[in-house]
Amino acid sequence: MTAPTEIRKKAIALLEQLPGKSLVRAVEFLEVLSHETLQVSETPKPEASEAALLEIIQHRLSPEEQERLAYLRQQNEIGEITDTEHQELLMYVERVEQQDAERAEALIKLAQLRKVDLKVLINEFLPKHSNVA
Repeated sequence: MTAPTEIRKKAIALLEQLPGKSLVRAVEFLEVLSHETLQVSETPKPEASEAALLEIIQHRLSPEEQERLAYLRQQNEIGEITDTEHQELLMYVERVEQQDAERAEALIKLAQLRKVDLKVLINEFLPKHSNVA
């Protein structure tokens, strides 16, 4: 695993722990950093097309995979998970975290491309969570 991937995972884990007001401040900070990065490299990249970014943002596990992941999580919570199932669960978790990191990066790029606030896109594309204030 590369260092940037581990850093992204750590950042996501830290973001998930933040209460509502701190999360908003963190997103604002990330927007500032992203804006600075955009100013440094104004050269548009072909992979940053809106359609490609939307595909990344909207990509989710298949219903079957989501069902399997839910089962594995339940087995883990009740303490009845086998070693093989636990390894499978860890692979799913790593995959979902990687997709989340890619989704966050795509959201930032799409916000820059559309010249809109990142929060607008987050509200548009990400599911609402009742535990976020």
